[in-house]
Amino acid sequence: MKIGLIGNQNSGKTTLFNSLTGMNAKIGNWPGVTIERKVGTIKGTKHEITDLPGIYSLSPYSIEEEISRNFVFEDKPDVIINLVDATAIERSLYLTTQLLETDVKVIVALNMADILEEKGYTVDAKKLEQNLGVKVVKISALKGTGIDELIRAIDNIKDQTKAKIYDSNIESAVEQIEKTLPSKLEHKRFVAIKLLEEDKRFNEYLTGTVKDIAKDLVKNYDTDLEEIIATKRYEYIENIEKEFVTKRKTNQSMTDKLDKIFLNKWLAFPIFIALMFLIYYLSVGVIGSFTVDFIGEHVDIFKEWTAEHLEALGTAEWLNSLIVDGVIAGVGAVLGFIPQLIILFICISLLETTGYMSRVSLLLDKIFRKIGLNGKSIIPFIVGSGCSVPGIMGSRIIENEDERKITTILTPFIPCSAKLPIIALFAGYFFPDNSGVISASLYFFAIVVIILSAMIMKRFVFKHTSSTFIFELPEYKVPSVKYVAKDVFDKVMAFIKRAGTIILLCSIVIWFLLSFSFKMEYGVDIEDSMLATIGNKISWVFYPMLGTRSWGATVSAIQGLVAKEQVVSSMAVINGLAEDVEEGSEIFSLNGIFGFFTAASAYAFMVFNLFSAPCFGAIGAMKRELGSTKNLLKAVLFQTGMAWVLATIVYQVGSRVSGINLILIGIILLAIILIIRSMIKHKDDECGGCPYCKTCGK
Repeated sequence: MKIGLIGNQNSGKTTLFNSLTGMNAKIGNWPGVTIERKVGTIKGTKHEITDLPGIYSLSPYSIEEEISRNFVFEDKPDVIINLVDATAIERSLYLTTQLLETDVKVIVALNMADILEEKGYTVDAKKLEQNLGVKVVKISALKGTGIDELIRAIDNIKDQTKAKIYDSNIESAVEQIEKTLPSKLEHKRFVAIKLLEEDKRFNEYLTGTVKDIAKDLVKNYDTDLEEIIATKRYEYIENIEKEFVTKRKTNQSMTDKLDKIFLNKWLAFPIFIALMFLIYYLSVGVIGSFTVDFIGEHVDIFKEWTAEHLEALGTAEWLNSLIVDGVIAGVGAVLGFIPQLIILFICISLLETTGYMSRVSLLLDKIFRKIGLNGKSIIPFIVGSGCSVPGIMGSRIIENEDERKITTILTPFIPCSAKLPIIALFAGYFFPDNSGVISASLYFFAIVVIILSAMIMKRFVFKHTSSTFIFELPEYKVPSVKYVAKDVFDKVMAFIKRAGTIILLCSIVIWFLLSFSFKMEYGVDIEDSMLATIGNKISWVFYPMLGTRSWGATVSAIQGLVAKEQVVSSMAVINGLAEDVEEGSEIFSLNGIFGFFTAASAYAFMVFNLFSAPCFGAIGAMKRELGSTKNLLKAVLFQTGMAWVLATIVYQVGSRVSGINLILIGIILLAIILIIRSMIKHKDDECGGCPYCKTCGK
């Protein structure tokens, strides 16, 4: 049996999908987590179930709605499980009324009924079932209650007599139009209603007879039929709410109490800033200073042990060097940052699953609308903090094409897990007492640059970008340890796989280019190697941001196009093979060939690698979303040009001023405060849109 799982965003579809199938699809308490179909088999059965993107109606205005609607009408499912958020009946049942108009059998899964009861309400599922004409099952996808009953309902599904929700005039017109449609056409009732709504997707069935029926019908109302039909849907839903949802007591929910804090006019932004500082302080500062040194020491021990045993086996000098100075040094330099990544992933996953990130979307919506984006853009940015590739793909949830392209181009500006090793390395070495603060400052630096870049694009490229961002905030939820652990595990394993494939391969290539000259002579002075020769030819490009022509830093930064982690890996291999490297020092100390770095040039180098064109994987994702190679090249040039300009400014200013760490942070924070203040300031004739503020009357 083929089953489709359909519901609004934030209704718990993916959680239910995981409960039914035993799979571990990505879970996030915000709109747009399920962008593409996920398919699995219900445990203990042969039923195939497809988790579809969250939608609000079967009238497709976005990619998600198009995917879900195509599934209903083209894939011909046997059953649709319509997941309804019991805490938002009015919003959720609008989609249900449309599903009732299709020929597909429907089961309504009433999710989060337990939360509704905690708020002092109860839903009479039996009476609701009788009214809708379809099976209704109370469940809790998170707690796993009602799942067995839902599976039994699927197994025992019968023919249904679905409710008809319109008045006699509309119902009569629908029946007349159905008679004009081809006999073999499926979902005739749905098509007939869409013809009354003047949906152009069904113009092939718009005959003269249908037009006459619609004209006769419209005489009974004061407005157009599309509005009348929508009104009738909501009237039906309101009656359901009045009749089957009972209020027992009045209590302010925990979500309302928390929102008065997290969405407070004065506290919202400071809390967001404090949380992000805390995340980077924990992952880079507290954890980083201990774990990097600890793992670095053990990598050194392993290198020495390996070198001794290889020599004892009589291996060739070049093979010994390849394994020790190429493979172990390159891969080990990257793997040393895994503990920091684990902390970062845990913190981000907790913010996602609790529902706080939806609040962040709302907070930044007003700012983003000023610069040509909307609140949904924050979702790809947050997802991009793990990896830019899924972040870029997440931009598909944005309906407006211009906003989607801007978000795609700017998502790689967010510090991802691949950039964290670069940030942690330089911040920990040059700013040991403030490594967490410096790392967090780069995150907020990225936000400022994203805002400025979006303003530039809106002014000169996407001049007519404008849209609204409407969605209902989900309830706060207690994070599931199981899903957080799985999410973190998947991200860490993806990082390790990159280290074991791309980073390993690149480390071998770097070792080869460092160990041989263009005459294919092994063991040459590192300055005469192929890599040094190539690097010296282009090192002038990096002179304005580093204050010196360093071929090592140049080729390492360019390696970041393959994978950002490779910047650290390349530096480890180069430093390990440099003749003037101090005994016992590793890439983590930044001695040897990279000893020229100062606080200013180190910060500038981090800035360049943060904003320059992303890795090949992200570039491929950008091409798919931007639609052409030409648009991709423009985006890559913009990103890299912006990175070079910003890094040069940071170095040129920082190298001339003392206390660079404090001044840079001060400038960044001041810019953030000024931008936010100017954008959220209320105008006399405009509501600021801030929850619980006096202007809005809340």
